[in-house]
Amino acid sequence: MIESIFIWATRAMEGSLLISLGASFVWGIMSILLSPCHLASIPLIIGFVNEQGKISTKRAFTISLLFSVGILITIGLVGIITASLGRMLGDVGTIGSYLVAVIFFLVGLHLLDVIPMPFTGKMGQPGFKKKGLLAALVLGLVFGIALGPCTFAYMMPVLTVAFRVASTQFLLAALLVLLYGLGHCSIIVLAGTFTEVVKKYLNWNERSKGAIIVKKICGVLVILGGIYLIWSA
Repeated sequence: MIESIFIWATRAMEGSLLISLGASFVWGIMSILLSPCHLASIPLIIGFVNEQGKISTKRAFTISLLFSVGILITIGLVGIITASLGRMLGDVGTIGSYLVAVIFFLVGLHLLDVIPMPFTGKMGQPGFKKKGLLAALVLGLVFGIALGPCTFAYMMPVLTVAFRVASTQFLLAALLVLLYGLGHCSIIVLAGTFTEVVKKYLNWNERSKGAIIVKKICGVLVILGGIYLIWSA
């Protein structure tokens, strides 16, 4: 099933300009929905936005966007570093996966209210908003490390076509990678932003029973993501 989709995506990206660019964007979206490790980003950002309390939709969007940007920055750096070391693109090794899994466990336990997470700040403290944005970026940077091998595996159809046309059509190659990244991040940003929209519609705050339940469910899912990382390492 996955192999057939890989083949379809590669062929579609070799089509006409609009079809190849559209296919790259769609594949970016599908790379989230089809990958267990990428799916962990959804409960992670939902839980993080949920615990921010009542914030504007614009701020929820900004937090989700910074989380996504953090992921993209780390993926790019991991790809460059591992390639320069002669390793497979994004391969951070078993120890790297274990370290990131520990971060997942810490964040999951924090969402379950078992342990505090210092860098997220406390409600009502001066500078909390700034810390919330910084924490979102840091969380994305850390999460991107875990996604290294998984991301480059799912980027293969895009990278295959991009490398093939880069020497004669560099702009097209760059656009293919860019649109993949935009599609990939759009799901994460949408999930985080929509979380705040739902909270406002239901009139939830961080102490509402529904919000607490959502936060704890996200905590469990993030911990399961950490377990998956260890299992697949």
